[in-house]
Amino acid sequence: MKADKKEINAIVLDVLMKGHPEDPRPPFKREPLVQAVGLEQFKLLELVPKLTTPIELYEQVYIGDGEREKIERVKRRIGYNDLTPTARSELPFIIAKVIKDREPDFVAFFNKAISITPKLHMLHLLPGIGKKLMWEILEERNKKPFANFADISARIKSIPHPDKMVQLRVLEELQDPDVKYHVFTSR
Repeated sequence: MKADKKEINAIVLDVLMKGHPEDPRPPFKREPLVQAVGLEQFKLLELVPKLTTPIELYEQVYIGDGEREKIERVKRRIGYNDLTPTARSELPFIIAKVIKDREPDFVAFFNKAISITPKLHMLHLLPGIGKKLMWEILEERNKKPFANFADISARIKSIPHPDKMVQLRVLEELQDPDVKYHVFTSR
């Protein structure tokens, strides 16, 4: 499970130059907002942009310590239900891109996943993995660690798209506030 740490970079899900539409204040009192998802722990964030530089959907922005080019400050962490309809519709595509870009990290999950309890393995948390498939993955990785998603698909025929399984799990962790185990996101 991931340790909770600060996000350094995020990808823009939505740009609200006139503030959040559900903000009860009059429009002239609202500050511009950017909804984004962090690249390391998939934290959903509300950011305040600098007014001097334009920000676009899908853009990667630096939100770490020190001088930031496009973001004035991180306003707050938000939940899935706080996302605008645009941000919600873009989220699956951005998560898929992050998973593709960070493929070695997620392949490492298949290679290093362990038991959580005597009856529950981390692999069971991925959609579609039951006991039989879990044992097949464990046997294959004991022969030789998986090199990439294509290797997983080639060696485990019942997993044609391991990246999609990871994507569905990330979405589940973000959407369900009551999910017990966070494998790819932080609480």
